[in-house]
Amino acid sequence: MAGRGYSIFDTAIGRCGIAWGELGVAGVQLPELREIETRKRLFQHYPDAREMRPPEEVEVAIEGIATTLRGGDGDLAAITLDMAGIPAFNQRVYETVRSIPRGETRTYDEVAGALRASGAVYSVAQALGRNPFMIIVPCHRVLEAGQYPDRISPNGGSVSKRRLLSIEGAQPTTSKTLFDVLLPVARPRPQA
Repeated sequence: MAGRGYSIFDTAIGRCGIAWGELGVAGVQLPELREIETRKRLFQHYPDAREMRPPEEVEVAIEGIATTLRGGDGDLAAITLDMAGIPAFNQRVYETVRSIPRGETRTYDEVAGALRASGAVYSVAQALGRNPFMIIVPCHRVLEAGQYPDRISPNGGSVSKRRLLSIEGAQPTTSKTLFDVLLPVARPRPQA
């Protein structure tokens, strides 16, 4: 891969964007309400990127993302991410979240525990709020304990966590949290 580029591509939920550089995929932008807004957001994050035909490695990422957003099992595990400039803690969070299986969710607390940083729930939430690798790093699979918020990172565009989880066939919380044990009736259920 030479230089930094970006491309806009079709998915089942709208036109997404992807940016890349010599080290791998630099970011993914889920669709905004209008394509021009998706392009604008990409330009804000990657002002030096130029629209061009994606190299083969990025084509593989695009196909995996499109397959995932159609409800299929897109293989995103082998996609190389350009993490230059991303803090080491955030990189660890992204690597951990990439291991959450499709159709399952975790809480911020569980991710912090997996990192052996149990007091870092806020830091995990902050890292996921800055996730530039939407879908490849499936931050939509991480929820607040006992809650099913629709907040997603700025790269999520107009798409909600609820919608992404619904596409994957996930329940609000597959893992058992203290909230699940104490108040199982109060837990929100997704609409079919």
